[in-house]
Amino acid sequence: MRTLLVLGGGYGGLALIQELIDHHLPHDVEIVLVDRMPYQGIKTEYYALAAGTVTDCHLRIQFPAHPRLTVRYGEVGSIDLESRLVFLETGEPISYDILAIALGCTDNYHNIPGADQYTCSIQTFSGTRETYRRLNDVRPYGTVNIVGGGLSGVELAAELRESRPDLNISILDRGERVLSSFPAKLSQYVEEWFSEHQVETLGGISVSHVEKDAIYNGKQAIASDITVWTAGIQPVQVVQKLELAKDRGGRIILGEYYQVPDYPEVYVIGDCASLPFAPSAQAAGAQGEQVAQVIRALWRNETPKLHPIRLKGTLGSLGKNSGFGQMGQRSVMGRVPRILKSGVLWMSKRHFG
Repeated sequence: MRTLLVLGGGYGGLALIQELIDHHLPHDVEIVLVDRMPYQGIKTEYYALAAGTVTDCHLRIQFPAHPRLTVRYGEVGSIDLESRLVFLETGEPISYDILAIALGCTDNYHNIPGADQYTCSIQTFSGTRETYRRLNDVRPYGTVNIVGGGLSGVELAAELRESRPDLNISILDRGERVLSSFPAKLSQYVEEWFSEHQVETLGGISVSHVEKDAIYNGKQAIASDITVWTAGIQPVQVVQKLELAKDRGGRIILGEYYQVPDYPEVYVIGDCASLPFAPSAQAAGAQGEQVAQVIRALWRNETPKLHPIRLKGTLGSLGKNSGFGQMGQRSVMGRVPRILKSGVLWMSKRHFG
């Protein structure tokens, strides 16, 4: 039997597995999936779990069942590309013939002192559970600061406002406006929503260090009962340790078919891969499907044929009744993009669940 070892059961890893088992997996191939959890967590909705507006079970998708799919539960400790071995943190080795690295990302604290120690995260399921506990234990009229005015920070602030109307909530960002990568018109709509719902947005904040009860903008102390970090991501530490060519973001540079040039049996998917677009669940899922197409073609001794990945756009929520989105060159705002996002979530659960 040949072993395809998939590290990570997120959007990219699960899309790869689903595509392969849906299209007649060869009889001499087994798939081994390694993940820390016995289900996929819907990461695009972790902000809602942190805010307390959805339950843990609501964000779970069970892994597919197949006679030649084995799920191993554990944390990946290291990868030995020369020996074709992956070691779990327990020291247990797993060998492979083909390896797909789809381990996702972790917070990037940009070497800011105290940021990793005194802030909460929404990057992992367990980390988000802890963030939920801490946010919802904040005393009435306490202060919550969210560092980072990108998509995650905006959605978390809006959802938390609906969950805890008593809290003083602020978004702190280095730019002059939230969602700085989006068109100004869309950003202005979100700013107006925040103003109407008493969420403060502070631009031009350069965090110098973080303490238990304060964020420092240079020498200026900004009081904080709880600080949530949404100010950047980077590949997980296991990938950071691999001595491979990487881009400025620490993501592995790949060949035409998403293979590591010196190790063509190794594929990298999602947040750990250097791709021509920003990391996202949508990109990881699309790439996972393409990696499956490449592997199937090579199994048939054919040259893979891939079309450029075309992303469908970005949708964000402002609580349960409003939202925003960017669909190509078109900005959409109001109730429609919120309904669309709910539909995308339903389709994702139906497809994988």
